[in-house]
Amino acid sequence: MIELLRSGGIVMIPLLVASIVALAVVFERLFSLRQSRVVRPEIAAVLEAAHDEEGIATILEICRLYPGPFARIVCACLDVRHLPAVEAREAVADVGLREVHEIRRGLPVLETVAGVAPLLGLLGTVFGMIRVFRLMAAGGIGQAEVLSGGISEALITTAAGLLVAIPAFVAHSYFASKSEDLIVEIEERVNRFLRQLKRVRTEVEV
Repeated sequence: MIELLRSGGIVMIPLLVASIVALAVVFERLFSLRQSRVVRPEIAAVLEAAHDEEGIATILEICRLYPGPFARIVCACLDVRHLPAVEAREAVADVGLREVHEIRRGLPVLETVAGVAPLLGLLGTVFGMIRVFRLMAAGGIGQAEVLSGGISEALITTAAGLLVAIPAFVAHSYFASKSEDLIVEIEERVNRFLRQLKRVRTEVEV
């Protein structure tokens, strides 16, 4: 790594920072996007209890114990359960949009790293090639060892940029797919819960 920094010059510094940031996002997303943390089984297990006020109080208590996107959407469903169906769905959808943003948190960072890292590597290579051509202008083209060494050093930043960008791109694709799967599951569970609340409300009114 020290040799890479020495060869690539100042361009290697933002590449190193980008790799550290991407790695931090990967570890955070691996922890946060576990299904058991997003769609808490403890909450899913008590949703059927929403047939009376005591059951609703139990659901709210469980949601407070296990906070997260799913818990907040379930609480939103309970908050608007007395509204007409269309208004209730619109209110829950607004909350859902905020929670979707939370689930997808960090993905723009990985996408940016995957896009910028190769450009930074290319920029470092351009700087290195400029230095090589200056050596050629100063000492002629007969210095084969110096020129080949300079070109090799210049290409190191391109390789480093790709080494940062490729894992970031793969991680972004994986977490984007994982996020979409979780969002679809939450949407299905919430829709079933809203239908259940509507059915309970109809039974009470009857």
